[in-house]
Amino acid sequence: MAKKPSMSTTQMWNLSFGFFGVQIAYALQSANISRIFATLGADPHQLSFFWILPPLMGMIVQPLIGKWSDRTWCRLGRRKPYLLVGAIIAVLVMAFLPNAGSLNFSTRLMLGLNGAMWFGLFSLIFLDTSINVAMQPFKMMVGDMVNEEQKTHAYSIQSLLCNAGSLVGYLLPIFFTWVGIANTAPKGVIPPSVVWSFYAGAAILILCVLYTFAKVKEFTPEEYREYNGTAAAEAEEKQGFIKLLAKAPKTFWTVGLVQFFCWSAFLFMWTYTNGAIADNCWGTTDTASAGYQAAGNWVGVLFAVQAVGSILWAIVIPKFKNVKTAYVVSLLIGAVGFASAAFMHNQYALFVSYLLVGAAWAAMLALPFTLLTNSLQGTSHMGTYLGLFNCTICLPQIIAAVLGGLLLKAIGGSQAMMLLAAGVLLCIGALAVRLVNTKQTK
Repeated sequence: MAKKPSMSTTQMWNLSFGFFGVQIAYALQSANISRIFATLGADPHQLSFFWILPPLMGMIVQPLIGKWSDRTWCRLGRRKPYLLVGAIIAVLVMAFLPNAGSLNFSTRLMLGLNGAMWFGLFSLIFLDTSINVAMQPFKMMVGDMVNEEQKTHAYSIQSLLCNAGSLVGYLLPIFFTWVGIANTAPKGVIPPSVVWSFYAGAAILILCVLYTFAKVKEFTPEEYREYNGTAAAEAEEKQGFIKLLAKAPKTFWTVGLVQFFCWSAFLFMWTYTNGAIADNCWGTTDTASAGYQAAGNWVGVLFAVQAVGSILWAIVIPKFKNVKTAYVVSLLIGAVGFASAAFMHNQYALFVSYLLVGAAWAAMLALPFTLLTNSLQGTSHMGTYLGLFNCTICLPQIIAAVLGGLLLKAIGGSQAMMLLAAGVLLCIGALAVRLVNTKQTK
């Protein structure tokens, strides 16, 4: 088996540059979905149900894209056709989703949702599906084409582009408000600042993906066999998902348990931050008010602060001698951030809270995959296992979304207290790290 050729930094940058655009779209979705559906008329107790769809789509799509693209060899490449199709669909949906409230769909239909919410719901399904289709190939191309010595560097570039894209996506609404685009609208209509943010995000997404599509030449089947020993498609045909899960190392399941508590916590953050800070800092729960929409912009700023905290803490994590220790410390710092955010009434003081939350986010983006891939050394099914492992990200969000409304009702309807609940979940996740065996290999 020949060694993969070394890549220049520019080549590795080109390989992941489209991920910058994809992450802008993902950040816009994460920061604005609760704001959009609340504006369309969703009750706070309903908000978590809208968050079932993104992780559900990810859980279905990512393993399939991994498996299908393993078997795809065509003139356009192996992974590239999927990222292009996903990006095109995402761009189209991003043009329609923020206009849901402007289509005069005010009649209440099934489940007490009006037509605008149903339109937004189906748009969200297509948006998250397409984002997942576009996102997964970038992770796989690094695995396909970068040699072992350069993989850390390549993934660090991807991580940098991920956080940079998040910053842009989170800040777009407040930027458009700053340049004079209205941040309020009639009741039930999405503010123009949010609409234009989605338009801008869609434009950047397609340009970035087209750049990667034009600059990257994937390995041919013959080159892949030369550098990897066997074609991934040949390996994948031998065993299905069920058999692979049955043979998964213990680390797959124990790290998955940690993931359950961590991703449930962040689902609560994405769902309830807007309502929490609108109430705590602006003193309003009226979704049509200027204060509520200002809080919506501030959510983007806080999530951008979280991304900065994640970048800074990612520099610190490698200095820990033990991966599990780094994991535990990071989650506990994030728990303090969530707990403090629940009681903050100053919008600027929340910067500290979300900087601390960024420590947990940095750990969640890197350490689970470090622990898992170490346990999978020597397997020919790395890509499929990574796709299946995505279920440990998606399933907890689905469960948290289903239970979120019930928990909110149980604690008296305070969305701020849902952030405290998120802090408790991170503490439990930190305790669960003790169950992970870092020495196990497969």
